[in-house]
Amino acid sequence: MSYTYTIIDSETSATLNLQHFLAKCGDFDCAAIAENSSEGLNAILKYSPDIVFVNLNEHASSYFQMTIELHQFTSKLPIFIGIAKTKNHAYEAIKNNFFDYWLSPYNEFEVRKSMMRLKSNMPAEVPSQTLCLKSYSDFQYINTNDILYLKADNNATEFVMKDGTINHAFKTLKTFESQMPTNFTRIHQSYIVNINYISRISYGKASCTIKNKKEQLPFSKSYRENIDALKKELTKNAISSLN
Repeated sequence: MSYTYTIIDSETSATLNLQHFLAKCGDFDCAAIAENSSEGLNAILKYSPDIVFVNLNEHASSYFQMTIELHQFTSKLPIFIGIAKTKNHAYEAIKNNFFDYWLSPYNEFEVRKSMMRLKSNMPAEVPSQTLCLKSYSDFQYINTNDILYLKADNNATEFVMKDGTINHAFKTLKTFESQMPTNFTRIHQSYIVNINYISRISYGKASCTIKNKKEQLPFSKSYRENIDALKKELTKNAISSLN
């Protein structure tokens, strides 16, 4: 399993050094580099990295505020690791649920230990499954992890993919309800959603927001139990949550 990360640091040499160490650890891919909290927040919302490394030597308060603001936009937060020359911000980092706090200069061994511990704490990736869509003599095979959601279209079903394409199957949505992997849940008479792509649940608007696309899908009262279970699952896997 691979992990994506974002570095928020205005010091180019420190950024390159960290990338060098992470490359040696394997399984870590850089999604973005940011120089301040506003760029960092934008990068997190745009790329949804698994891990965010933050240089707390300057403007630490703005970075802690950034982690708080994230709760307004997404229910799935990245893992934060703080980096500083002193222990001055360690207590604040703990309060903000940072996973780790590194004192610089750090070395490859320290990074490797932290990354191995992080891997052991990350939720297991849902195994990829292949779905076969048959239409007369045509057989199409799609990876279920690439499906954002299923949408009813009269007696047919649309499979909306993360790359923007739409696949069609001439079967009802209910046909697929029991066939999809456990990371799919029905939220509406017309929608089954991949919970891995949910970034927000709004009870006030009765909607779920799809990560990256910012598309909102409605949920209905008849599937409220599924929504409550979905919220519980996403909150359990989040690093922190507001009461």
